[in-house]
Amino acid sequence: MSNLKRILLVEDSDNDVQLTLAALEETHLANEVDVVKDGQQAIDYLFRRGSFTARGEEHPAVVLLDLKLPKLNGLEVLARLKGDPELKTIPVVMLTSSREEPDLKRAYGLGVNAYVVKPVGFNAFTSALKELGLFWAILNEPPPGTVRKDSH
Repeated sequence: MSNLKRILLVEDSDNDVQLTLAALEETHLANEVDVVKDGQQAIDYLFRRGSFTARGEEHPAVVLLDLKLPKLNGLEVLARLKGDPELKTIPVVMLTSSREEPDLKRAYGLGVNAYVVKPVGFNAFTSALKELGLFWAILNEPPPGTVRKDSH
């Protein structure tokens, strides 16, 4: 069992889930990835409710969050996450196909850490995900008071 923090992927497209997992695997990240398919599941996961009550206390290293999701959209999930004193320091990367300026403004206004438009081609998508995974799961220093367990 890995002692690295998990990555939470919030994505409703099975194809994008598979592409994301393949890209992260190519980076050779040891972090395990938890996948949820809609905004409500993301909230339940983060707040350890519903089917996630037994989830460990440790928060994910990063949340990769799609914008267009069933039940609650990515901006609603982001608002709830960043509005919670315990969860607000979790890095969130909005990973979406939307280049709409209102989406960008709202996401940054709510405290998103990065906004990445999904590249169309497989190679570009894989390359972008490799860099995201490496940065947020390995290189980024978490805020003081949070613990990141490394394999070093």
